[in-house]
Amino acid sequence: MAETMKVILDAGHGGAEPGATYFGRQEKTDNLNLTLAVGNILTKNGIDVVYTRVSDTYNTPFEKAQIANRSGADYFVSIHRNAMPVPGTASGAETLVYENTGVPALMAENINSALASAGFVNLGVIERPGLVVLRRTQMPAVLVEAGFIDNEADNRTFDQNFQAIAQAIADGILKTIREEEASRPEYYQIQTGVYQSRQAASQQANQLLSQGYPAFIIHDNGNYKVRVGAFLNMDNAVRMEQQLKNAGYNTFMVRETGV
Repeated sequence: MAETMKVILDAGHGGAEPGATYFGRQEKTDNLNLTLAVGNILTKNGIDVVYTRVSDTYNTPFEKAQIANRSGADYFVSIHRNAMPVPGTASGAETLVYENTGVPALMAENINSALASAGFVNLGVIERPGLVVLRRTQMPAVLVEAGFIDNEADNRTFDQNFQAIAQAIADGILKTIREEEASRPEYYQIQTGVYQSRQAASQQANQLLSQGYPAFIIHDNGNYKVRVGAFLNMDNAVRMEQQLKNAGYNTFMVRETGV
């Protein structure tokens, strides 16, 4: 992947809030076990994974949204088990979104399709704008319902195909990230300097600006990089690089992916 992406995983419920229960089986435990398994797979695939919880603790949905927003994550995925008022009357997996459009809809479809391959009936993408973790998070967010905890067949699928289910959710996330990256346009910038000091970078950037060049600074891996322009057309980038060379700057062309 072009850059390291960050995903925050939320194991639903926890602590004194067990979620749905069925003959001693508690949703919070299934949620945490599955969330950690998904996170392990994502980490092995180069994703920066953070969690709202990694033990049997509880945060309110609003606190979880705040944790997610502070994390700077690119995507939010909450993992749950479903239940019905009358046990055993529903079966399958579904993914909830605030609104069935954009990146959340894409990720929900990808996760649902993968979960169907892991043994669950695909119940589709459901809009749930009232859920705080979908409404108050600042990044694309989905909530996965990995089968019904009050359905014996779904529990057998969950237990017997556990690793395949974790892989399916991870695959849905990874596929979405790849598709998102592929849809972003590439562009070119001309780098004229790399400094450890912000002040030194600012001096060069101000000099470039005074000469009419569209210069700016980015902070990357502890360094301050001075760059000029952002060109979709490589020929335009080449012309700008030549102008900068003629003006006495050492240059390096950088290819980036847009957001």
